[in-house]
Amino acid sequence: MPEATPDPWAVRSEPITPLVPPRYRGVWQRTLLQTADSVDDSSWVRWLQLGRWHADLRVPRAARLGTIVAQRGGYSPVALAQLRLQQGFAGITQVETGVGGEICTWHRLVDYQPAGPHPDAGHMSFETPERVVEIGVHGVYREVWERLEGSTGRSAALAEPARRDGQPAARLFLAGRYLMRVRPCAYVWQPDFEISFGAIEAGRWRVEHSTRPELEGQVLALALERTGLDQAQVQLDGAAGAWRLLEWDEG
Repeated sequence: MPEATPDPWAVRSEPITPLVPPRYRGVWQRTLLQTADSVDDSSWVRWLQLGRWHADLRVPRAARLGTIVAQRGGYSPVALAQLRLQQGFAGITQVETGVGGEICTWHRLVDYQPAGPHPDAGHMSFETPERVVEIGVHGVYREVWERLEGSTGRSAALAEPARRDGQPAARLFLAGRYLMRVRPCAYVWQPDFEISFGAIEAGRWRVEHSTRPELEGQVLALALERTGLDQAQVQLDGAAGAWRLLEWDEG
């Protein structure tokens, strides 16, 4: 059996936080980012929020110029440069009441990019139940988020058991009709770090965007069933097994 690599999910300690308010839950699409010197309304960004867990994927337009395919020898230098423009992470969310309103902090347990110097935190203001504005706490920025229809209701966070091939285990995050799969790397940034997002329809999950572009467009058979207090049966792309339950809400 291959030697197991360190578990990326355990490198940073998992904070103990209360559940986030229900108004935060679902999948949010970023429609606007404003900083001190730029405006971005073209990047593809999704933030999936559960009761405690979150997953996030950000693909700027420049990261998809042309077709990016992983060859037998890996990605080309040009493709690698494009892929490094992507961002994504997953972890635990904390919502607190601070000066001027609510502050949301995303504690990143795994991150596609090297960790930044400051916590990821923003002042949150709900303009409507389906639209929230985030103002940076440790940086000068403003982000506008709009919740995707069909992203509330049933939700779950599931952890894959230790893999026989020694590779890092994945986690699945389900919010309504949307699913994200996060399979991190054990060490520093590597191009096989996967964060994939897509919608579920008729028992099939279609990968819309991924940090690994060659996965985009795949349609995979999917079934999730809770089988115990802390366990669920997962069938994905022909493989089946018992996964650990991190969260489960029938909505």
